[in-house]
Amino acid sequence: MSLNHAPRASARTTRLIGRLDEIADGYDAVLCDLWGCYHDGIRPFPAAVAALTSYRARGGIVVLLTNAPRPPASVARFLDAMGAPKDSYDAIMSSGGACQRAIASGTLGRRFHYVGPERDRHMLAEIGFDDTPAAQADAILCTGFEDDTRQTPADYDPHIASWRARGLRLVCANPDIVVDRGHERLWCAGAIAQRYAEAGGEVIWFGKPHRPTYEQSMALVAELAGREIAPERVLGIGDGILTDVKGALDFGIDALFVSGGLAAAEVGADPDHPDAARLGNWLAERGQSPQFAIGRLR
Repeated sequence: MSLNHAPRASARTTRLIGRLDEIADGYDAVLCDLWGCYHDGIRPFPAAVAALTSYRARGGIVVLLTNAPRPPASVARFLDAMGAPKDSYDAIMSSGGACQRAIASGTLGRRFHYVGPERDRHMLAEIGFDDTPAAQADAILCTGFEDDTRQTPADYDPHIASWRARGLRLVCANPDIVVDRGHERLWCAGAIAQRYAEAGGEVIWFGKPHRPTYEQSMALVAELAGREIAPERVLGIGDGILTDVKGALDFGIDALFVSGGLAAAEVGADPDHPDAARLGNWLAERGQSPQFAIGRLR
């Protein structure tokens, strides 16, 4: 997973841990990524579910913070369908939900051309918007690839040229570049948005690592707790080094990097137990220094 952000200098040594409960007492709430941490797009990871369920049993709050380009209720249905137990989390915050709210406000335009898979077309319909042909649109709403099993970012270059020529802004409901579904790596909306930005187009981003996502998440944590929770008492968990980790650190909360997700092949042969030296070098190359790392959430 990569985003078009410059790396920053590493500021600390990342502590490699074996279990979440080694550090759990230091935090009142966690913001946990879904794809690659909680599930693989097909089924939940039993160890991750057990870790979060145990954390909640100790009084911790779990918000599943995802760059899924759909509202939280849709994400919840997706989790239910794969058998994810409801007692493993308290609430869901999604980039798609934040994107929907912004579109509904009317501040981003009134006529949107939809780009993405058929399953997410409801993003516009649910809030009373129609899919407008690109030639008449005020903006593009991108939730992903029409067919993420066959298409590549280059397939969208002719569309990008046309959108750029008309000066359309692109609203990106998922800033992730890639995601792993089972053993298959798939492109996400962020790949199209990044290509559009590189072509000189204007992109409005929703989701991690962008600050509004964390502001909304902290407000949700406070609502669930019935009181304000200090940032130093919140832990961000994720496998996206420039989304989950960068977003948490930039906002001022600690980060637990799940190295056995997207970076698994680069930090050791065993995704459950990363090679400490390789992991350290990999993090340094990307200019990120999370407080903690773990092979798989457990």
